[in-house]
Amino acid sequence: MILGITGTDGAGKGTVVEYLVQEKGFTHYSARAIFIEEIERRGIENNRANMRLMGNYFREQYGNDFLIQYYLPKIKEAGVINAAIESIRAVAEAETLKENGGVLIAVDADQKLRYERVQKRRSTTDQVSFEQFQAHEELEKNDPDPHGMQKQKVIDMADYVVTNDGTLEELHAQVDSVLAEATHSIDRE
Repeated sequence: MILGITGTDGAGKGTVVEYLVQEKGFTHYSARAIFIEEIERRGIENNRANMRLMGNYFREQYGNDFLIQYYLPKIKEAGVINAAIESIRAVAEAETLKENGGVLIAVDADQKLRYERVQKRRSTTDQVSFEQFQAHEELEKNDPDPHGMQKQKVIDMADYVVTNDGTLEELHAQVDSVLAEATHSIDRE
């Protein structure tokens, strides 16, 4: 099973992927890892704006479904049965994922709770005010760049939505339910 993980910032996409890897035997494939490698190669600052621009660059150079096209051969070559590709941000990525039998899961939570979470994790891309957080989110919902993020449209395309406003146990239970339903749907096809 190939899962694409999308969602809002600080909603818990990484927490879902961590659970899938540690408890369900999935292999993690990360958009962030690709972008950070290129940022470091170029010697530019690792911040939210540059991460967004790097994603736009890769989609412009290699197609708006770059992330899926990049990882699908790697998944097949490695013989991976269960893969989680994090973070699906463009409509073309979601479409290509689904065309290849993948399942798209969106993770969301209350905006203020998500901001509190990103402030706790304090990665280099999270060091922003609440107003900056909101502004980044608005831009990333539907970036005017034709190769930019379209997070809201991608979330709307999700096969399943997990709401992470509760406990870790509640989140895990939702993921378990999604996996059971998705497996059942795949088995019927």
